[in-house]
Amino acid sequence: MQLIECPWCGPREEVDFSYGGQAHVPYPDNSAELSDVEWSQFVFFRENTKGAFRERWMHSAGCRRWFNAVRDTTTYRFLAVYTLDEKAPVIP
Repeated sequence: MQLIECPWCGPREEVDFSYGGQAHVPYPDNSAELSDVEWSQFVFFRENTKGAFRERWMHSAGCRRWFNAVRDTTTYRFLAVYTLDEKAPVIP
């Protein structure tokens, strides 16, 4: 079992968390004007990075707060966690 560091609660087992997808994806300004193809691009298409990847996670079985994490997709190791109002850390 892997431990994930919640910024508020500390390290907890991974079953306590829910994955929220890619982090730092801005909502479209003109969402009502998007075509079906443009909307589906926004909703379903994300980067598929090998290596360090910025993600959103929620501590669903704990404080129920969202936070961001940088996770290595090849090893599943969490490299950093940070709150939504913090600047993303620089990861080499």
